[in-house]
Amino acid sequence: MDYEWDVAINKAIVNNAPKVEKILRENPYINNLAADLREKKLDVLNNIDKYIKQTEESVLRSGGSFHLARDSNDAIDIVRKIIGDKKNIVLSKSNVLYEIKLRETLASEGRDIWETDLGEYLVQINNDMPSHLIAPAIHLTKEKVGKILNENLDKSIDENSKTEDMVHSVREFLMKKYLAADVGITGANAVSADSGSVILVENEGNIRIDTVLPGIHIAITGIDKIVPTLKDAFNEAIVQAANAGFYPPTYINVSSGPSSTGDIELKKVTPATGPREFHLILVDNGRSDAIKSDLMESLLCIRCGRCYFSCPAYRLYGKDFGTSPYTGPTGIMWSAIIFKEYDKSEMCMHSGGCGEVCPMKIPIPKIIEKIKFRYTG
Repeated sequence: MDYEWDVAINKAIVNNAPKVEKILRENPYINNLAADLREKKLDVLNNIDKYIKQTEESVLRSGGSFHLARDSNDAIDIVRKIIGDKKNIVLSKSNVLYEIKLRETLASEGRDIWETDLGEYLVQINNDMPSHLIAPAIHLTKEKVGKILNENLDKSIDENSKTEDMVHSVREFLMKKYLAADVGITGANAVSADSGSVILVENEGNIRIDTVLPGIHIAITGIDKIVPTLKDAFNEAIVQAANAGFYPPTYINVSSGPSSTGDIELKKVTPATGPREFHLILVDNGRSDAIKSDLMESLLCIRCGRCYFSCPAYRLYGKDFGTSPYTGPTGIMWSAIIFKEYDKSEMCMHSGGCGEVCPMKIPIPKIIEKIKFRYTG
């Protein structure tokens, strides 16, 4: 057992699990939203081509650009064509960006590219990988964070510094990167087919800057993030935030095309103050194959991360349980779908807690059993 990990995960469980239970108990309507959302997402998966086409039409209608990437290489090539020789890039937290290895690839080409979520920034400067879908630096104690910042950013910060001072130091650094950025790249919590809107949930405020300050906003996400309507997209944001323990979320951001104004004779003109370009890149990368298989329900996952804290295997193995960024019980499913890696399923203890707490009612234990059969059979 890694002592640092044991301390970090115990603190996380104590801070998170009771909070989620309280949120759901005091806001029972959220469970109703989750049940409805499950049906809507199943409809999309069962009619995926129709909804991809509708999303494309909606994005184009709003003045944005739509792209469909077959795999990781295709997605990166699309990004290269969009950004050209621009070098200053800011990122918001996104598992799909890790999935396609976007940051590493663009950095190797000499671009100045930075994660702006605090946890992701810490993972980046520590040459690390995320250990949790929502809290990527959950494996780092406060003392470890102080040491990392001292070595990589600010000598006035150390393991005895206040958390507030650590956050302030990172914020000062990132603000300079925001102001220099030519391109902001985000993921998406949900994409509405009827409007082409991208919904992003956050608490730090970095996503708002990433999406409006640079001249180009690129949203990259999987085809599984499509929902039928803008209302469904907001519902996904609410359900995800509540089950992650952050309710109400500090910010819910909506991006529907590039910036625009209608202040002169109510004629819509683009761009306005914000980005002059908006691009949505939907990534397949094995998802279509999963839709046609017995792993289909895995794609209902809304990335709330609630299953992690009910899982003894995750508590024991940490980010080794799965293939980062897809760790934990849901990560076993996604590691199989995206990376075709099945062996980590052998670490599952089948406590069943993951299936009990999943807001989308994904039969995670049964799916992991199927993955185990593929590996051992």
